[in-house]
Amino acid sequence: MSEATTEVGRMALLERLFAAFNRHDAEGVMACFTSGVVFDTAAGPEAHGRRLTGQEAVRAAFVGVWRDMPDVAWAVTRHTVVGDRATSEWLFTATRADGGRIEAEGVDLFTFEDGLIARKSAFRKDRPVQAA
Repeated sequence: MSEATTEVGRMALLERLFAAFNRHDAEGVMACFTSGVVFDTAAGPEAHGRRLTGQEAVRAAFVGVWRDMPDVAWAVTRHTVVGDRATSEWLFTATRADGGRIEAEGVDLFTFEDGLIARKSAFRKDRPVQAA
């Protein structure tokens, strides 16, 4: 069993992923995902949010968030890995273009495949934007 397929290796992968999110490093983020990654966003028209499939779509979504909210960050409070599944709990903070502040807790559910993340499903508290 390789390091990337152990719980310790998966924990390290999650730490790399969130470090790359917070650096706004598209290459670093995408290096953590399979080529066919499926990302269910926290909001969208379907019960699962908006489903993005493949590296190009997922990359574009994160680049858009970083562009629209240049100070966006995810402060991780806990990663939990069990087998080929994991959760990451975090505090999402950002300033919107209109100056409104977002600060809300959330969680991601992950599924791993071949040492990388194959699926990410995001859930975030639906908290009103705070005045600037």
